[in-house]
This record gives sequence, structure tokens and C-alpha cells, in this order.
Amino acid sequence: MTPEQLITFATVAEHGNISRAAVALHLSQPAVSGQLRLLQEEFGEPLYQRDGRGVRLTAAGEQLLGHADRLRETFRQAHALRDALRGLERGTLRIGASTTPASYLLPYLIAAFHKRFPDVVVKTIDGNTADIVAALGSLDIALIEGSPGQDLPLGTTITPWREDEIVAILPNGHPLYGRREAVTLGDLSAHPLVLREPGSGVRQIIERAFADSGAAMRVALEIAGVEGVKEAVRAGMGIGFVSAMSIRHEDSALQRVRIAPKPLTRRFSILLPHAATPSRVAARFLELCEEPGLFG
Repeated sequence: MTPEQLITFATVAEHGNISRAAVALHLSQPAVSGQLRLLQEEFGEPLYQRDGRGVRLTAAGEQLLGHADRLRETFRQAHALRDALRGLERGTLRIGASTTPASYLLPYLIAAFHKRFPDVVVKTIDGNTADIVAALGSLDIALIEGSPGQDLPLGTTITPWREDEIVAILPNGHPLYGRREAVTLGDLSAHPLVLREPGSGVRQIIERAFADSGAAMRVALEIAGVEGVKEAVRAGMGIGFVSAMSIRHEDSALQRVRIAPKPLTRRFSILLPHAATPSRVAARFLELCEEPGLFG
């Protein structure tokens, strides 16, 4: 039995899923499964059972979890102390960002951060909001769109951040193309729609807005990522929904249309997973995010 096996076990128990735990630990799924197998052989009885796509702890696994969690927290605190003592001359900043902030805000933030702290290594992961929330245990800070939900690691703080508007996008030649006034969801319900994948912050907002308005949704396609939605709209699959900032540099192949009777807006959030003992690099990056005028 090794500390690494216990930390892996605690992470799998936290996520209830081996593949998600592998993402959080930056390991392959076979590596995580191998550590669990060795730990289980050490105890001589099952510590977990497969439960659909996830895992469920046995009674013996529940007893072990308390020890594994304490060990993992001790390791985390030791790493936080090490990073704090190193200061900003060296170190690593691990940032997670969901699709829209990752594509249209994070590059500017990293460039500004690098000018101030050139020797800090910045590592990033991206995905939809659900992916980033699931990986919080292995991050220093995260930028997300949409609701983070309730299943956040203990000690995580949520800071409301920038406001963003969701707009409809139409392809050249669409019946609504060229319309300058805002459109209602009722207007849009008469046409096929292109939606982001489940777990996307934009999709959550669109589904909630249609439900509140009572308008029907004719979903023609679900596709991952902002660029996937834009390409599907260009191909004539239907009307898509994206952040207004994602089409700042688009040509006439796509037209943005605001949604009536009031614009669909949301706030991005900044998640700090270890708010009680953040690393210095995470604290400085948070300060940078909150500076006015950074994006013009």
C-alpha cells in the first residue's frame, strides 16, 4: 500500500467514476484502475463495486476512505505550503476554463500574467462547465460559464465575474437573415436549432429560457464546442446560440441576432478550490482577473 494508491482511491471515491478521477489526477484510466487493483489486493477484499458507469464503495471501502481523505488533505496542504514558500519566482499555475472563457478571455489573461511573472509555468485544461467543475480538485483556479452546481470541493469559493450575452446566429440565406430587430424565442421555435452538448453553460441558459417562455424547441443537432455550433450553422443545420464575444470577428456568413423581449445574459464565475490556503500564483491571477479595463 502506497500514499499514491490511497490518494487515487480518495479521488475515485470523490468523483464516483474512474475516468473522471483519471482526468483530475492527470493519469490514464488504466493507471488508476491498476492502483485500485493493487490496493484492493493489499486488503484482500473488495473496496468498491461497479455501479453503472461509476463505482460504489463497499463497507470496507467506506472505512478506508476516512484515512485516505486525511492523507490526501495532508498532501494538498504540504503542496500549498511549498508553493507559498517558493513565491512567484518559480512555480506552476493550473487553470481550468470552460469553453467560452477559455477561447476568448483566457489567452489575454495568460499573456498579461506572463508579462508580470515570466517564470511561472501556466498549465491549462478546458472543457464544458461540468468538465471543469469535475476537475477542480487538481486546479488552482477556474473560470466557468453557467452554474457550478452544488457538488463543489469543500473550501471552494465562487466569485461572480464578467457579464456575457447569448445571441442567436443565423447562416446567410436563412429566412430570418437580414432582420435587424431582436427576435423572440417563439420566432425561433419555428426553425431547427443547433445546441451545444449537455453540460454546456450556454445550453443550460437556452433550455431554461425556452422552458420559461413556453416555446417549443426543434433540436436538429447537438454538437460539442462553440466552433462546432458555428460550423453547423454555416452548413445550414439551423439556428445556433453562442456568446456574443465568440463572433466578434465573423464575416457576413453568419449574422448575430439579439433575443427579445430582453437579452439573454449570464455571468462568468471564478472558482477558487482552496480558498483558505490559495497559492500565491492563484491569488495574483485572481487579482489580475478582477482588474478593470483588461479587455478594453
